[in-house]
Amino acid sequence: MQVSISDLFKVFGRIGLLSFGGPAAQISLMQTELVDKRSWLSDKQFLRALSFFMLLPGPEAMQLATYAGWRLHGVLGGLLAGLLFVIPGATIILALGFGYALYGDLPLVKAAFVGIKAAVVIIVFQALLRLAKRTLNGALPRVLAGVAFVAIFFINIPFPLIIACAALIGFILMSENDADIEEKPAVYVKPANTLRTALLWGTIWAIPMLGLWVSGSTLLLDLAVFFSKLAVVTFGGAYAVLAYMTQEIVHGFEWLSTDQMIDALGLAETTPGPLILVTEFAAFLTGFLQGGPWLAVGAAGVTLWVTFVPCFLWIFTAAPYVDALASRPRLKGALNAISASVVGVILNLAVWFTLNVLFSAPKEVSNIDLSKLSSMSVILIAVAGVLLAAHRVPLVIGLIFMAIIAVGFDHLATMLPL
Repeated sequence: MQVSISDLFKVFGRIGLLSFGGPAAQISLMQTELVDKRSWLSDKQFLRALSFFMLLPGPEAMQLATYAGWRLHGVLGGLLAGLLFVIPGATIILALGFGYALYGDLPLVKAAFVGIKAAVVIIVFQALLRLAKRTLNGALPRVLAGVAFVAIFFINIPFPLIIACAALIGFILMSENDADIEEKPAVYVKPANTLRTALLWGTIWAIPMLGLWVSGSTLLLDLAVFFSKLAVVTFGGAYAVLAYMTQEIVHGFEWLSTDQMIDALGLAETTPGPLILVTEFAAFLTGFLQGGPWLAVGAAGVTLWVTFVPCFLWIFTAAPYVDALASRPRLKGALNAISASVVGVILNLAVWFTLNVLFSAPKEVSNIDLSKLSSMSVILIAVAGVLLAAHRVPLVIGLIFMAIIAVGFDHLATMLPL
């Protein structure tokens, strides 16, 4: 089906502006707009593409939007759909970054972020439970999740190595019964055309890094290389990669603190678009702290480039083969194993964030000082649990409520310390 560019702009512009609530809500919105309302894609096409993009690194919702645009109007449609999915959220994140950098140290703002941090703890645990219910449906997936948690939390094994090992185990041991899977033929594309597409987008991805290397922009080059590496290993969604990202940014490069990373996630949760836009905020704040607003804008721009250009590389290279590849049993086995190990990785993130909210940023579990337990944080996490988990208050409203409640608690604490 060929859809006009103006119609694509209207529909994907609407999706980009309304895509709050993380991947599940974004994918549901796309299914409503593209499958249910307009029949631009069939239900099978939509679900098959989604299952394939979960195998790829990067935000699956953005990749699904790009693929849908490609199917409907070729490369131009794919570019338009992908960019419209990202640009609204990226613009808001940039504005929030300036606000945080300029006013984040004000007592009132600090108090509000205590409430947002408490909400983030509940949000991450909710994501963990949703993924666990969907993926831990056997002994081997549960073992993989447990081993992944121990590996990253206690042994500090890098996230990419955990994902690679899980994929190999799943490829060998968790392949589905071939007889149960309907094979789909690939659309014929000349190998030379596929190679040309990969080289073109690989070059587009790499050119800024070459320019930064020639210009001697050390920080921007470090950011570009790090987030390029992150773009290759972002399996399992933003929550999974946040553990690795926090590990490197806080303890490796020492660009930001764990508290600042939690704040970044809280702000990213309030914006439309993919949650991986948290990378833009982290890069912006790093640039601001090291060189002021212009370096911050440059850092945000470079990070957006190396985070999302790879998505176009994966999609435009693999799009003709989606139907065939999505039905391969061993690839499905690798995906299932990766999803299971990601549960353990997100558990690591949830535990680490909780410890940093409850205590005074412990570097190691052994360094936790029980005397530094924040009673206010305990109360706020409980309140966040009631709002977001028990009463299922919409996410953005819940974050606003938690910020207001935390400011009220802070004012009360000045008169009667908790």
